[in-house]
Amino acid sequence: MTDPQTVHATCVAWDGKGLLIHGDAGQGKSALGLELMGMGCMLVADDRVKLQKVGNDVVGRCPDTIHGLIEARGLGILNADTLDEAVIRLVVDLNKTEQDRFPTRRTVTFCGVDLPLIYRIEASHFGPAILQFLKAGRSDR
Repeated sequence: MTDPQTVHATCVAWDGKGLLIHGDAGQGKSALGLELMGMGCMLVADDRVKLQKVGNDVVGRCPDTIHGLIEARGLGILNADTLDEAVIRLVVDLNKTEQDRFPTRRTVTFCGVDLPLIYRIEASHFGPAILQFLKAGRSDR
């Protein structure tokens, strides 16, 4: 186990499989988290996520001071049911927009571990596609 690294991000999970939503302020991290929560994901952390390498995995947790809270721009801070932790299986970078129909597979490194990385998709299927990735992964065919 390594020392925790705190990042400015939102983390939600489906069945313990975590999604780290990364991006600058105002890019929609909390909004995407709320969308996925509306589809059945659980909140791990909003605004700040503590990441730690555990074995070969990166685990996301919430700082105690913001546990169970998520921002909904225009509504304020909302209470949420949470998971204590999730193994990060995918990272979304909201600062970049995907241009390719079949993008090159990318990775990003957190806590010394390479994780799958995707960019924002400007389409209505973005949230559902992320959820499907968490549920079943990406095809190699």
